[in-house]
Amino acid sequence: MALYTKEEALKYHSMKRKGKLEVMSIKPCASQKHLTMAYSPGVAEACRAIHSDVEQVYEYTNKGNLVAVVSNGTAVLGLGNIGPEAGKPVMEGKGVLFKIFADIDVYDLNIRQLDPDKVIEFCKMLEPTFGGINLEDIKAPECFKIEQTLIKEMNIPVFHDDQHGTAIISGAGLINALDISGKNIKNIKLVVSGAGAAAISTSRFYESMGLPKEHIFMFDSKGLIHSGRSGLNAEKSYYAQPKDCTLAEAMKGADVFLGLSTKDILTPAMVKSMAAHPVIFACANPDPEIEYAVAKEARPDLIMATGRSDYPNQINNVLGFPFIFRGALDVRSKVINEAMKIAAANALAALAKEPVSKEVCALYGVKELTYGIDYVIPKALDPRVLEWVSPAVAKAAMDTGVAKNKLDLVQYRKDLAARMTESKKRTALVVDSFGYDL
Repeated sequence: MALYTKEEALKYHSMKRKGKLEVMSIKPCASQKHLTMAYSPGVAEACRAIHSDVEQVYEYTNKGNLVAVVSNGTAVLGLGNIGPEAGKPVMEGKGVLFKIFADIDVYDLNIRQLDPDKVIEFCKMLEPTFGGINLEDIKAPECFKIEQTLIKEMNIPVFHDDQHGTAIISGAGLINALDISGKNIKNIKLVVSGAGAAAISTSRFYESMGLPKEHIFMFDSKGLIHSGRSGLNAEKSYYAQPKDCTLAEAMKGADVFLGLSTKDILTPAMVKSMAAHPVIFACANPDPEIEYAVAKEARPDLIMATGRSDYPNQINNVLGFPFIFRGALDVRSKVINEAMKIAAANALAALAKEPVSKEVCALYGVKELTYGIDYVIPKALDPRVLEWVSPAVAKAAMDTGVAKNKLDLVQYRKDLAARMTESKKRTALVVDSFGYDL
């Protein structure tokens, strides 16, 4: 059941000030002295300091807390190639989530550019201003080249959330699902429906967790990716199986199904044919590859997750990117590497085993949330996610030698809690001042 009407959604985006973001001054400018320090001539002192030591840009500007959300609008949500203007509401929304969940400031940069080399050139020119870049809604296979090139050639973290967000969140769910079912990731069989950016990156992430490539059966719109097919790009060819088979045949004895495709791909018969204690991550939005109730009826021992908030175990990317960037920015990591991604997944998996407060349960209209088949992934509105994921990411960055700052992680957790308390006060004050009637 929809929680809003079309008219309510459009009103939300258009009422009072248009859009969802605003730039605000955080320093006083109420006197002549303030004015001369904010701009000329006092600003020259900060300029000289940075000119003599470029690292001081992190001390005297907002670079260390500023992320660029860059998109060309070629793969927006479930809407496809709708262009940079139509994609802008999504990028603004991304900025809202960065701010609300991790107190990170964002400029959304929606560019009219399809050439991946020119997107790369554009992003590289942003490095003096931004502490990190979140690539968003850029279609495959161009997104792979863009991200990998930027990671190699830039000294700030670059992260394509469409690739890695689902991988990390579902990875946390997989850790716990296998724990509950008593299975080892090295021995499971995975069937993947979809072969776009998210599907390929999630499969790669599961590999880094220990899943053998040979155990991955990946299907695109033309069927199984196998060595007898022509016209496959390098990313798909990597997962080519030696022999062809149908989805129904591949599902026999499968331990895990990962869906990043379209609704109604799976049938009850396929679900029944899976191995004991099967796992289904049906992430097609808004309708999963098989309806939750239908899948559970077919296999009561099933652990199932979807992208929807009205079913248990939501795979929601907001559990990842704000907190991953928070940790990366605070240690001034030059990349978000595989160790940092795995650390995030492990932290989320561990948090799901902790008791959940009554306040969080109330937000979701339930009496309790207890670790088990219906709760393997933390809830997005659990405020503890920041204090679990960001320190884990920061520690991994320090341990792998990509961090410029060293943090006392015990104190860092306390600082994060205090930071978010102050950020929420400021944000609430601004929103309340407009008198929105929502």
